[in-house]
Amino acid sequence: MFPVVTISPTYADEYPEVSFGLTLISNCQNFLNPPGFDIYKRKLLRNMRRSERLSEVSHRIEMYAKFFQRFGSESPLTNHLKRTINSGFPRYNLMVDVHFMSEMFSGILVAVTDYDTFEGDLTLDLAKEGEICIGMGNRNLCAKEKEIVLRDEREIVCILCQGADEKTRVTENTKNVLFYAYAIPGINAEHLEEGLTIAANTMKEFGGGNVEGLSLLNK
Repeated sequence: MFPVVTISPTYADEYPEVSFGLTLISNCQNFLNPPGFDIYKRKLLRNMRRSERLSEVSHRIEMYAKFFQRFGSESPLTNHLKRTINSGFPRYNLMVDVHFMSEMFSGILVAVTDYDTFEGDLTLDLAKEGEICIGMGNRNLCAKEKEIVLRDEREIVCILCQGADEKTRVTENTKNVLFYAYAIPGINAEHLEEGLTIAANTMKEFGGGNVEGLSLLNK
């Protein structure tokens, strides 16, 4: 059941040592606010706000911001960090909340998706100028030359610097949730592993289900 992901030759040539990671949790439930989850979130938030951890997270998030700027985009991590420092982790539903928590605690970019909506195997690739991804809210996202993208066998499902697509958005009915995380130059695989481990373990504890595995490419 665990997804098959390959790295295209063009990605490998451009980013030979830049990692990508993913973890799949099957047969879980996307609760709004399961018992004990608020206490868990507050504990993780206290740890994230400690000066040494916050300094490391802020540094990595700034690296993402600079990388996004190369493609004319603004990294969402910057505003997420400011909001988290000031107000704590947001509350939407379990899967989306876990996505924010894994990002903010580790300072990496994580996507949360409904695994059952992907069509075939996945490929980490670079876009050609003008390729289209149907983003959340059914917005057309237009890729720039050499932007990092994730494809299934039908279409682009995420443009790193612009966002994930509408098709793979999690809902209250999602049962098999896939979290995937992009590194960029300078971000080590260990940080992806840390964030994805938080996502997997938190989903298992509060959403039930089974962790089908955690995989890192270009580790």
